[in-house]
Amino acid sequence: MKVKSILIAATLSLLPFSSVFAADALNSGDTAWMMVSTALVMVMTPAGLALFYGGMSRYKNLLNTFAMTIVAYCLASIIWMMWGYSIAFGPDKAGIIGGPENLFLNGIGTDSLTGTIPTYVFIAFQMTFAAITVALVLGSIVDRMKFSAWIVFTILWVTFIYSPVAHWVWGGGWLSKIGALDFAGGTVVHINAGVAGLVLALIVGKRIGYGKEAMFPSGITLTGLGAALLWFGWFGFNAGSQLAADGIAGSAFLVTNTSASMAGLSWMLAEWMFNKKPTVLGLASGIVAGLVAITPAAGFVNLPASLVIGSVAGVLGYFCVSKLKQKMGYDDSLDAFGVHGMCGLWGALATGIFANPAVNSAGKGLLFGNPKQLFIQILSILATAIFTAIGTVIVAYVTRFATGGLRVEEEKEMEGLDSSLHGERAFEITS
Repeated sequence: MKVKSILIAATLSLLPFSSVFAADALNSGDTAWMMVSTALVMVMTPAGLALFYGGMSRYKNLLNTFAMTIVAYCLASIIWMMWGYSIAFGPDKAGIIGGPENLFLNGIGTDSLTGTIPTYVFIAFQMTFAAITVALVLGSIVDRMKFSAWIVFTILWVTFIYSPVAHWVWGGGWLSKIGALDFAGGTVVHINAGVAGLVLALIVGKRIGYGKEAMFPSGITLTGLGAALLWFGWFGFNAGSQLAADGIAGSAFLVTNTSASMAGLSWMLAEWMFNKKPTVLGLASGIVAGLVAITPAAGFVNLPASLVIGSVAGVLGYFCVSKLKQKMGYDDSLDAFGVHGMCGLWGALATGIFANPAVNSAGKGLLFGNPKQLFIQILSILATAIFTAIGTVIVAYVTRFATGGLRVEEEKEMEGLDSSLHGERAFEITS
């Protein structure tokens, strides 16, 4: 045994130090969990969000909603690998943007690590975030935007809006340097997408007949199924953002489910109280509102805080969708701003209030003796909203110039985009 031990030690001493370190640093459990989390988040866009949004769109635009969601995922996947990742996570340049060193994933190999997982896995995980963020914007403009314009808009928006904001918060940019907390995407994903959706809806204009005729959803059953798939995928979204299979990931998993459940119930109760009927659409929307609100806080808050965050999110989402939109008069088709923008804002603020160092030493909020954190969160919200609003206006007008207009012709909108743009029908309707 002694001779065997000496031989093993001698063999290890001949190995390069980097090889030994890489073998020790790579954690197979963390890697397996992150690959599963990436697959969970992937399902959220071309399946969960497509069904959720598709069911709420009108029957004549159901396939168009699917197509725009799926093409957003495909485009973001390619953009991210070619230049989006480098912009977001390349070497920091003045706190604003990542450098070009990792364009086309240059300099990254199979032995490259991010924490305890392969960098390739981290890149794929972050790619799914870029894809769902731009797809969320779609909810504000379904029924009326040209497919070609959506393609150009997606390319420009992921490049010039999403990737820089991701760098600010997660890539070593200025918001991370001042201590802004965003565990899984309150500012980067939801405020970003919600504000962009509102801006784009205002530029594109209202649907023909909006406010004058009923616009019934094509299938609430599809929306309910989509909400369930989003809920399922969100465990990877939030718990996966820890980048490790550990106690913080487990806590994020738990509070994600709790917030979603509380928000679904609180939206249902608010709707029941004011509209006298608890709808499946309201229940599904409430669940998503709760998932949105807990996203930035998931790795920083405990169970009681998640109950409060979810309860507020459900009521806030309901009033933004049923009251604020009507009062302000904007046509946010599927309520991307009301659910994602406003509930994301609440989640970012709640993180600054409820972040608990007993859960995660990296976060300490107002209730635990750090009022400064709340002001940092407010700054991160304002910075993201202002940059996204101005940037989305520019991207929208560049897209309009490049494609000859953002909106489909009136006769195509009246006919329905499934038939006029894609030559297909979601349902075979016979007399």
